[in-house]
Amino acid sequence: MCLIAFSWKNHPAYKLVLVGNRDEFFERPSAPIQQWEAGFYAGKDLKAGGTWLGIHPNGRFATLTNYRDLKNPKKDPKTRGDLVKNFLEGDMHPYEYLQAINEEKDRYEGFNLLVSDGESMFYLSNYKEGIEEISPGIYGLSNALLDTPWTKLNRAKDKFSEIIENGESRLEAYFDAIHSRKQDPEELLPDTGATLYQEKHLSAQFIRIDDYYGTVNSTVLRWEHSGYVEILERSFEQLKDSYFDTQIDFQIEK
Repeated sequence: MCLIAFSWKNHPAYKLVLVGNRDEFFERPSAPIQQWEAGFYAGKDLKAGGTWLGIHPNGRFATLTNYRDLKNPKKDPKTRGDLVKNFLEGDMHPYEYLQAINEEKDRYEGFNLLVSDGESMFYLSNYKEGIEEISPGIYGLSNALLDTPWTKLNRAKDKFSEIIENGESRLEAYFDAIHSRKQDPEELLPDTGATLYQEKHLSAQFIRIDDYYGTVNSTVLRWEHSGYVEILERSFEQLKDSYFDTQIDFQIEK
């Protein structure tokens, strides 16, 4: 993922509400959200075999965003999509899992990783020291550290909070929090190693850079305290100006 707003244990009806965008090169193949052989639900990166967001019926949840630092590429990095996949396939406590990842975090390109067993949630980035437990509240995560106040992130959190407070029942309504195409002026752009042209386009929530890169899917996940989970994934074919939806509902087993 590249832009996420989420509410953790901060709503009377929902344990977790999350909306996020995945940005990628249009030529990179992927499959929509589905149930994997290991039992969890996630989309699939068909090039490297990992995923960016997933949830298991046993209550394990994980997602990640890339930390954008194009000035300092890694040599032969491990695939970041395995960080989510391996947690969902395993049974380690979230904190213990991140402790293990922390030992080898420099073998990956920049990442922000959230993992949960349904009871607690923890955050790790290889651009920040330590493992942070997520307290109840509303958060935002993009291609910098948790809650870094980029304009598009602030806009996402504000609109996301408004949608939740209004008691919106339609999953697709949450896309309004992350689909703005408004770009930042030059003076507000970060310097992540991209060109000025790219930085400007990347400052939008919903991205398209010419015919090669942009937002390829958006996901809404809503997890009730009762254990009922609803997921809506919208996959975009920007070169064809079209999209299709995949929806999955299930009950957490524990």
